[in-house]
Amino acid sequence: MIRYRLICAHEHEFEGWFSNSAAFDDQAERGLVTCPSCGSTNVTKALMSPGIARRGTSGKDPSALVEALREARSDLLKSSENVGEKFAEEARKIHHEEVEPRSIYGSATADEAKSLREEGVDFHPLPVLPEDHN
Repeated sequence: MIRYRLICAHEHEFEGWFSNSAAFDDQAERGLVTCPSCGSTNVTKALMSPGIARRGTSGKDPSALVEALREARSDLLKSSENVGEKFAEEARKIHHEEVEPRSIYGSATADEAKSLREEGVDFHPLPVLPEDHN
C-alpha cells in the first residue's frame, strides 16, 4: 500500500491509500478519486515530505503505524458509501460504467472477491486493525 497526499482543483488537501502508483493513476484517470470536501474528480498528487522512522529495531513505532491505519480507514469510510453485501454488484456496475463512479465499501465473499479480480475490477480490502479481532 502507498499513501499519497492529494489536492483537488479547489485546493482541498486530503490523503488516499492505493496498492501502488499505477492504481492511483488508473483510478484518477477514470474519475474514481474524489475530493471528500467538494466531490471534485480533478485530483492530483501533492508534494509529500518523506516518512521518518520513529523507534524500535524495525525503525517504526507499531502503535504509530496502527494509529495511522485507523485514521486512514476512518477517512476512507467517511468519504465512501456503505453498500453492505451488495459490494460485488455495485463494484461491477461502477467498473462497467453502468452507474456514476463513486467510492464504496461493503462486504464480499471470498468467491465474489475472486470473481471481481478475474474480471479486472479494481478494489482493495480495508486495513484490518487489532480491534477487528475482538
